Amino acid sequence: SPVPEDAPVGTVVALLKVQDRDSGENGQVSCELSGEAPLSIVASSGGSYKVVTASALDREQAPEHRVTVLARDRGRPSLWSSRELVLEVSDVND
Repeated sequence: SPVPEDAPVGTVVALLKVQDRDSGENGQVSCELSGEAPLSIVASSGGSYKVVTASALDREQAPEHRVTVLARDRGRPSLWSSRELVLEVSDVND
């Protein structure tokens, strides 16, 4: 669903659940965002993450934002997986 451009900073735009079936350090997973977007990722409990707005959205400047979420385990060698997220911004004046 599109997020309105007047959404306050800290608005949750995606919930993610990551897991690795390995045990110990090999099973520990971290997530990060790459790409230019006013978004950040915040660790939650039990392998959950929230993608939240980090600054104001402006539909006239960018009607959508694309970021890549990278999940990486702590094994040697490190295994990883990535997915692209697309955030559509809706205009509050329409």
